[in-house]
Amino acid sequence: MKTTRLLMLSLAAAWGLRAADLQTLPEDPYFAPFKALGVLKAPPPPSKPILRPGDRLAVCGDSITEQKMYSRIIETYLTVCEPELGIRVRQFGWSGEKAPGFLRRMTNDVLRFHPTIATICYGMNDHLYRPYTEEIGRVYRQSSLAIIRAFKAHGVRVIQGAAGAVGKVPPWAPKIGSTMTDLNLGLLHLRNIDVELARQEHVGFADVFLPLLLEGYYAKKKWGPDYMLSGKDGVHPGWAGHLVMAYVFLKAMGLQGDLGTIVYDASEGTAQARGGHRVVSAEKGRVVLESRRYPFCASGPTDKDSSLLSGMRLVPFTEELNRLILIVRRPQTCRYKVAWGETAKIYPAKALQRGVNLAADFEINPFCEPFKRVDQAVAKKQAYETRQIKTLFHGPEGQADMEMTAELTEKARARFVAAIRRAFKPVRHTIFITPVD
Repeated sequence: MKTTRLLMLSLAAAWGLRAADLQTLPEDPYFAPFKALGVLKAPPPPSKPILRPGDRLAVCGDSITEQKMYSRIIETYLTVCEPELGIRVRQFGWSGEKAPGFLRRMTNDVLRFHPTIATICYGMNDHLYRPYTEEIGRVYRQSSLAIIRAFKAHGVRVIQGAAGAVGKVPPWAPKIGSTMTDLNLGLLHLRNIDVELARQEHVGFADVFLPLLLEGYYAKKKWGPDYMLSGKDGVHPGWAGHLVMAYVFLKAMGLQGDLGTIVYDASEGTAQARGGHRVVSAEKGRVVLESRRYPFCASGPTDKDSSLLSGMRLVPFTEELNRLILIVRRPQTCRYKVAWGETAKIYPAKALQRGVNLAADFEINPFCEPFKRVDQAVAKKQAYETRQIKTLFHGPEGQADMEMTAELTEKARARFVAAIRRAFKPVRHTIFITPVD
């Protein structure tokens, strides 16, 4: 480890960097090659939201984006957890695409819709599934810089995302004897380029690479070798990996996760609420609310890479992005039973005085079904967006008359947008707070 540390410092010196410019990695020998290369410290996430009311968000990337999973989590989250912002989302994923390919199509496919903010997530195909070369880095840097500047020239704010890590050498990689570590070192090179570009161009940065590398390794140690955070093929994550990706992008947007607070006075039987929640009625032991903001709902086993809930256990999604707080003032006993929907939990009065996170403690709650309806509507809209761009814009219809194709497909897409709005309705629900002897 001493040799590794010296090598890292020597590389830092060669790049004109100080050790303070490098990200600290765990001491586990698994991470020694990445320490040796050097992991540039990412810019800190913004301290307040960079999203603006009415923003039009473009989610751009390769086949991982076209999976419509992290993009769906982001859109559903913005719809139900941050509804007052009124963010409109489109996903533009394209399987197999590299940054130069997106650069060629971004004017026709993306800029025509006048986005105001965009997330970019390339690099996985750009690293060619082989050890890094300076030419790979040159092409990626040049194209990524051109994409950022093209967006900025059109007034679009940018979040530059790094590609994720691979969990194994995928079957389509060149048969040249590359190891998983070789590929991840190549992706780390591109991730470092992303950090440099984000600093140089004063744009946001979403570090997808490090969480998938770190949490993927530790999840295997915890839940066994079949747990593949980066996906069963080593590249395309399941729901756990996409939850981690969505978390990173939402944090890069500066979102704070305060979904509201409900305050119940146990002495008087009265209640107050804020953050999109209205008290309909309150009495001793019972509060009825109407909520125009949902918590993010996830379920499933914690030890399966196909589970959203598993991903939420790997990163502080709930703590940082999903807080619906219940506070009990002036408790009259040492313990209370809180029942919400079909679930009940016992809390010490002191915990309730500090505040408990209902979104964390009640995985099954009255919002689950309404949330599911919105999420399914989002999934249908994003599925159409893939067809709109890949099949119609780039098919015979678009070749014959691009403007007419755009006009007609927008009318069709509008029906999916309207379905999301219909699905997202206020939820009336009841919290029972009763003393425990």
